[in-house]
Amino acid sequence: MPRRNILILGASYGSLLASKLLFGGHHVKLVCLPAEADLINAEGFRVRMPVRGRKDQIEIDSRKLPGKVSAAGPKDVNPADYDLVGLAMQEPQYGSPGVRELLDAVAKSRVPCMSIMNMPPLPYMRRIPGLDADQLKPAYTAPEVWDSFDPGRLTLCSPDPQAVRPPEEKVNVLQVTLPTNFKVARFDDEASNEMLRGLEADIQAVRFDAPEGPIELPVKLRFHDSLFVPLAKWAMLMAGNYRCITPDGMRTAQEAVHSNIAESRSIYDFVVEVCVRLGASRSDLVPFEKYAAAAESLTRPASAARALHNGAPHIERADKLVQLCARQFGMSHPVLDGIVALVDRRLEANQRKVAA
Repeated sequence: MPRRNILILGASYGSLLASKLLFGGHHVKLVCLPAEADLINAEGFRVRMPVRGRKDQIEIDSRKLPGKVSAAGPKDVNPADYDLVGLAMQEPQYGSPGVRELLDAVAKSRVPCMSIMNMPPLPYMRRIPGLDADQLKPAYTAPEVWDSFDPGRLTLCSPDPQAVRPPEEKVNVLQVTLPTNFKVARFDDEASNEMLRGLEADIQAVRFDAPEGPIELPVKLRFHDSLFVPLAKWAMLMAGNYRCITPDGMRTAQEAVHSNIAESRSIYDFVVEVCVRLGASRSDLVPFEKYAAAAESLTRPASAARALHNGAPHIERADKLVQLCARQFGMSHPVLDGIVALVDRRLEANQRKVAA
């Protein structure tokens, strides 16, 4: 496969995807804050992850990989210079000054765009037949920033791997806590799909030079023809991530799922039914038992809960997105409605503090 130039908006979670691409010899530009960009340009980045069968985790050093990584601010890149754009920021960030203008330039460049956000971009929702995407706008912080996109040139890659920046480390270090796969849906045009299949093959071929010899690494890119495979994350988000949010604080995802397993299964199964009504096959989705087993290892609160706890005035509202999709089919669930109401209250309190 030819070497690709890939632009990724967001250097935290984006560095996990970037690390896989760099193994294939591709060049990656990360868009991030000035201090992050300076550090990455000076020292590269590190990604640490567990590998099944090994006692010690491995550390990937971007400086030692075949591809090249660099970083810049939103005003210092031209999307037209790239073969693929990755969206790896939190949804509210796309409405911020500088990023908003870059996102519009991405749309107008018509370069294929792959989101690894928990929150599917609004143009992706427009690709789902029979869904009124305009009714979903209240779930987005700034829905207008997506107006210039051709939906067929934007796809969604399910952000199933879990990762955090350890607070005691520099901001160019990422710790993978759940090394599962990225699952990407097709574009509308075949040339872009061939590029995804090529990247999938490159990542599949990755071997890491460990002391015991070359080893295969987790976190693959998996290409799917179905638009609905990435939506499998929704049930996980509702049963786990958003239930980390409590009226007065937060809890771990493990606690959220396993402290009331019957309630977790109920909301999980409800979201699966919403996805099926949208057009998903049950084979596109993940059984609850598999998710519940994975959730045993999720010993930190989810990013949405941490952001709320830290006073964020806006967070990704996948909870509201799922609720609004369900309403189009006359469906509702008391747990989901309770999540949305709780997040609304917590955000209103944070916004009042910011305004004060």
